Amino acid sequence: MNIKIEIPENVKYIISRLEKAGYSAYAVGGCVRDSIMGKTPSDWDICTSALPEQTLEALQMDNIIENGMKHGTVTVRYKNENYEITTFRSDGVYDDNRHPRSVSFVTSVNEDLARRDLTINALAYNDSEGIVDLFGGVEDIKNGIIRCVGDPDERYNEDGLRIMRTLRFASALGFEIDGSTAGSVHKNAHLLTNISVERISSEFNKMLMGRNVEYVLENFYDVISVFIPEIQPLIGFDQKNPHHNYDIWMHTVKTVTFSPEERTMRLAAFFHDIGKPETFSLSNDGVGHFYGHPEMSEKMSYKILRRLKYDNQTIDTVCSLIRLHDKRPPAEPKYVRRFLNELGEQLFPKLLELKYADAMAQSEFKRQEKLEYIERLRKIFYEEIEKGSAYSLKMLNINGRDIIALGVKDGKRIGIILNKLLAMVMSDRLDNDREKLKKAAQILASGREI
Repeated sequence: MNIKIEIPENVKYIISRLEKAGYSAYAVGGCVRDSIMGKTPSDWDICTSALPEQTLEALQMDNIIENGMKHGTVTVRYKNENYEITTFRSDGVYDDNRHPRSVSFVTSVNEDLARRDLTINALAYNDSEGIVDLFGGVEDIKNGIIRCVGDPDERYNEDGLRIMRTLRFASALGFEIDGSTAGSVHKNAHLLTNISVERISSEFNKMLMGRNVEYVLENFYDVISVFIPEIQPLIGFDQKNPHHNYDIWMHTVKTVTFSPEERTMRLAAFFHDIGKPETFSLSNDGVGHFYGHPEMSEKMSYKILRRLKYDNQTIDTVCSLIRLHDKRPPAEPKYVRRFLNELGEQLFPKLLELKYADAMAQSEFKRQEKLEYIERLRKIFYEEIEKGSAYSLKMLNINGRDIIALGVKDGKRIGIILNKLLAMVMSDRLDNDREKLKKAAQILASGREI
């Protein structure tokens, strides 16, 4: 196949050393796929007919990491870059839908490629032979198709995580999943129950951030509901509200699509309305309402994210955005400062992005009004940041030592006084001026109210 790939000099050097020692060696997998697509690979993996010990002998390099040798992998650090070099292998019988009972080293790249999950990943390349493509991976890249190597049922029963990888690649690359492969994904979705939540979450994150996420969420919600069953009530749920022209699930899908390709943003968009079915009520005029759904969505999201083993910072960020996504404070500086006090300068723009995505995923009813409101909030936010307006205790031009100097010794009371001063500054009742703050603090310290 007449396709030329520009291999980095470091990779060429490693392959050439192995070839001079009498072994075959290739760049393999994602780096070949990305190169064909015109992308710059993030890393270059190398496969070889040499056994790990033979690889060490052939390369004769310093800075070699031997930890993965029993699995056939040697990691070489060459010119400040790490390169994984793996012996061709063939997997034995899979016992647990995840790990092969045994791995055999083989001498043919063909056998190694045959064990891989998707045709677009079952590609190898070196300058002397060109592309090795046994399963039509290049054609699938050209046509934007995700397809399993061989029988998809066999591939997924070998390793259930491949189901999530299939969805992730479809989303990330903007490809569609081949009919027989898609059918097998639906059929074998239950295999995800055998996979660790950490591995599922990792693939789920990458899937959410893909440019084709709308296609995946719309067509494979049954797969996602295996590990997030809480989404099932959203599917087909008629909101019966003029603000919405989609059911809750499709509104969620659209919100994710309109949100920035950033992990916490996409997670917040995905979970922002998950509590709606629990809070649904129908008024006498036949209009649906979801009073308290942000709080319910936050509560449910917290439990789900904990179950999926997300870190505390991610959970806090996502839950904060969900809790506040439906709030509509007046577009005035003092109310923006209150939001800043609760969210902080880093999260406030994310809240506005979530509000924008939410509005774009609704009907056109009052959409322009909603978008103009969001822009007013954004404008005020940047104006307040530029002015250096105080929205947190550390930004006040007075501190705990100043309060102690007034004779207040109790730590709790010091905190109460500082918070009252901050509230007055944020609401424009008091300037953030040190002398004015000290006078106000003296009044509060004496037990009087302002």
